[in-house]
Amino acid sequence: MKKIIACLMAVLGLGSACGQQNYENADAKGFAMLIDEPDVVLLDVRTADEFKEAHLEGAVHIDQGQTDFIEKAKATLPADKTIAVYCRSGRRSASAAGRLAAEGYKCVNLKGGIMAWKEAQKPVTTDTYEVDVFKTKSGKSVKFHALVHASIRIDYDGREIMIDPVTKLGQRTIDYTTMPKADYIFVTHEHGDHFDKAALSLLTAEATRLIMNPRCAEMYGSGQAMVNGDKLQLADDITVEAVPAYNTTEGRQQFHPKGRDNGYILTLDGLRIYIAGDTEDIPEMASIKDIDIAFLPCNQPYTMTTDQLVKAAKTVKPKVLFPYHFGQTDVTSVPARLEGIDVRIRHYE
Repeated sequence: MKKIIACLMAVLGLGSACGQQNYENADAKGFAMLIDEPDVVLLDVRTADEFKEAHLEGAVHIDQGQTDFIEKAKATLPADKTIAVYCRSGRRSASAAGRLAAEGYKCVNLKGGIMAWKEAQKPVTTDTYEVDVFKTKSGKSVKFHALVHASIRIDYDGREIMIDPVTKLGQRTIDYTTMPKADYIFVTHEHGDHFDKAALSLLTAEATRLIMNPRCAEMYGSGQAMVNGDKLQLADDITVEAVPAYNTTEGRQQFHPKGRDNGYILTLDGLRIYIAGDTEDIPEMASIKDIDIAFLPCNQPYTMTTDQLVKAAKTVKPKVLFPYHFGQTDVTSVPARLEGIDVRIRHYE
């Protein structure tokens, strides 16, 4: 058995720990093979400026030089996944890997860092948005780009899908001129952090399918309206269902009244994605089944409290959960409360 493990590690370019070292090392070839596995999270521990300059696609960024590095890591990184860590040359990531391993994480460090990665002619990206990559049942790629708040860009097998695109939220702006035109755009409701005519205009081409709730279709003057319960077959491998999204707490119903707004369930080649929109933990969630990836809002008093979010997640039972639309609400306690669900906190403030 030891010989088999040693051979496997050699194939992946992994070096076993020596002395008190509590993590493994991998060369660029082995690291590339490793991060293609579904149970691996890629972590960039360099500075924000270094990350913006170029990074590996799909990397989560947490600066290991910050005093709250471990706290941020615990709130962001699932404890049951392998953490593939890299920096510029491999030194800072080795330190970070050791610190994370001491907290119980299984870590693999990229020997030589991103410098060795580039020397091996492996790809990097300058996209500053966090990207999470998934595979469908037939191996098609689905990439989620965390733009801002409730705005999500989905790159599915060469097709562009936009959810609630907005050009500006507070001090944060999104430059859609740098992105491809959308094949499909979904708008959940009329509030300004979800419905932005300027963003829609920038992203719309002649063949773009624009899908909204009836109120937004009326306000925009075009687009296909869906009401709760409607289903559409958009392509051979893409379907969408409009589901309820509303407030239930006394004194909040005016924010999102029942029957007006949409959540959406997108199915991409069998991969089921629940985008809840602005909602509380409504009874209809009990009928939402077999969800692979869920986006659930947490921004009291407009959507859910953290307690409601946890309850909703336990009801829907997604494999992966992205809390989103959370503004200033602290969602760092959520992962520890949802055992068995891969909770990923991205910059959806």
